[in-house]
Amino acid sequence: MPGIPHVPLAQLPTPLEPLPRLSAELGGPRIWVKRDDQTGLAMGGNKVRKLEYLLAEARELGADIVLTTGATQSNHCRQTAAAAARLGLDCELLIEHRFPDWSDDYQHGGNLQLDRLLGASVLDFDRGTDTTVEMERRADELRAEGRTPYIVPLGGSNVVGALGYRTAAVEILRQADERGFEPNEIVHATASGGTQAGLVAGLAIKRSEVPLLGISAGAAESYLGPIVRSLAEGVFAHIGIERSLGPHAVVIDDSHVGEAYGIPTEEMHEAVTLCARFEGLLLDPVYSGKAMAGLVHHVRAGRWSADDDVVFIHTGGTPALFAYR
Repeated sequence: MPGIPHVPLAQLPTPLEPLPRLSAELGGPRIWVKRDDQTGLAMGGNKVRKLEYLLAEARELGADIVLTTGATQSNHCRQTAAAAARLGLDCELLIEHRFPDWSDDYQHGGNLQLDRLLGASVLDFDRGTDTTVEMERRADELRAEGRTPYIVPLGGSNVVGALGYRTAAVEILRQADERGFEPNEIVHATASGGTQAGLVAGLAIKRSEVPLLGISAGAAESYLGPIVRSLAEGVFAHIGIERSLGPHAVVIDDSHVGEAYGIPTEEMHEAVTLCARFEGLLLDPVYSGKAMAGLVHHVRAGRWSADDDVVFIHTGGTPALFAYR
């Protein structure tokens, strides 16, 4: 968009594909998958769309090093490391190790192995560390050394990052129209809020009445809902458009988290297995697996009819499968 810094990193548009065998197995609506696991850039994922705007801003500000944070198997960190490598920026990842007693695969493989392969420096922190504060402290150190750091927030979830999913919402609506249907609902994983906020904003900008259901991978609705709403409203202000959000614009189902963020559930295992064995589609155990578990639950509960069309956004994260043996 003119006036908004943007750098192309993703392979777009990502496909919108039917899942006929899964739909038949569940006996519910026609399920479609938006393949944002295929955005490219080091095995893809949803964060690449956000990084197109975040790292464009970083370059505008003259940054020479990028800082971000996440848990041990953070997909966001892997994609940030890849984007920084593509653009010739140094990258430091502040990793919070929430499950230090888990397997070697989890502590060193999967996304974390790729982080190091991509050239990022990994700074390790104990569970419970406020890594947002630590990023600010580290940025101050780097400035004192003459560097120009740029902080990418957890999950890339601020107003600038949410711009990437404003355009994704438009992409989904266009592809569905080309396929001859309007989605009865769009379902996706939500965690730090930026993806959902961008989708909410994009649908509102297009004045679409297609409902959006975020399946939380960690946070409670009472915490996450206001964040999503605030970020979506920030997108309107950022691009200079007047829109208001209705009371039901932000819908979050937080009943599929299980014990906590990143901890597998039986329902997630079933959902990942169903998609693999009926569609050859690989989900991840932290985000898309729990989101698909939510979708399966709602199909079985009768949320949609057999004649409905539901779009599931695959937000990526497949490398984490190798860490969750």
